[in-house]
Amino acid sequence: MKVFWICAVLGLTACSATTEQLAEQGNWHQIGYQDGIAGHSQRTQRNLQSMGNVNQADYAQGYLEGVQEYCNPAFAYQIGLSGQYYEGVCEGTPQGQKFRMEWQRGWNDYNQ
Repeated sequence: MKVFWICAVLGLTACSATTEQLAEQGNWHQIGYQDGIAGHSQRTQRNLQSMGNVNQADYAQGYLEGVQEYCNPAFAYQIGLSGQYYEGVCEGTPQGQKFRMEWQRGWNDYNQ
């Protein structure tokens, strides 16, 4: 299963455009989605503006969609087991507590 995750992540990153390329294209939705699906905290307004003429609404919508997919407790154990640090993006979501518990279990196993 761990091999599956590694291949899936490598496959996604190999096909995806860089953040800089997406900003040049004005694809703020995809930038937000990539941040959310990776479990990263939402970028600040200042950070986004440094990349160009930002569409905050598109970024926020993409981020929300990415976080909703990321916060699936069924994958949380594997995320923790892979050594990915959890930035707390699932807190306040319906399955946030279960996600954190499963991630913590994987993180503990990763660190042993």
